[in-house]
Amino acid sequence: MSTDLPAIQHEHADVTGGWLRPAVFGAMDGLVSNFALIAGVAGGGASRQVVILAGLAGLSAGAFSMAAGEYTSVASQAENAEAEIAKEREELLRNPEGEMAELAEMYVARGVDRELATEVSRQIHRDHENAVNVHAREELGVTLDDLPSPVLAAVSSFFSFAIGAIIPVLPYLLGANALLPGVVISLVGLFAAGAVVTRLTSRPWWFGGIRQLTLGAIAAALTYGIGNLVGAGLG
Repeated sequence: MSTDLPAIQHEHADVTGGWLRPAVFGAMDGLVSNFALIAGVAGGGASRQVVILAGLAGLSAGAFSMAAGEYTSVASQAENAEAEIAKEREELLRNPEGEMAELAEMYVARGVDRELATEVSRQIHRDHENAVNVHAREELGVTLDDLPSPVLAAVSSFFSFAIGAIIPVLPYLLGANALLPGVVISLVGLFAAGAVVTRLTSRPWWFGGIRQLTLGAIAAALTYGIGNLVGAGLG
């Protein structure tokens, strides 16, 4: 009788989004915010030079803000995880039997027979660092060797935001004197970003593209209208 196990016939997508999610959403944030900013400044009747200055200032401010916020957020998250892991390591040294019983109960709660759960827990606790790693994963949902890097998160956020934010400024940098070219390239970028996001969902690509294009266009139109009213009032 054959003992070969049946081959796995399917693969699961990365439901967390991996690197794609923060990269696309960072770029989308930069594109929407700077598109709206430029639309508002242009709507107020600003010159080409002023629009470029506003766009580059918005890019720089937004990118640095994103980087600083992401660094602080991820660093705080990692520091909190490290503190909890240190607490777990100390408890494993102080009360190994209690921790062993706690891990066994976790497996029992998941449907493992008590005798087997106790034996698995016992074997895991033969190596202290392995026990720390397993407890951290089971109780805290983190892995010792896979804590997020604050520097990597900050750098990634900076560049993804900057890439999105430069798009509506490009036509002005290349010599355009009107808002229309920036509107066209921004709407194309919004549609593309929305379409890419659908790789993380079950929505069709065109739905995600149209949705993001619509939201970005509304934001820019409202900001343009505000700039136009303010510009008229100042004039």
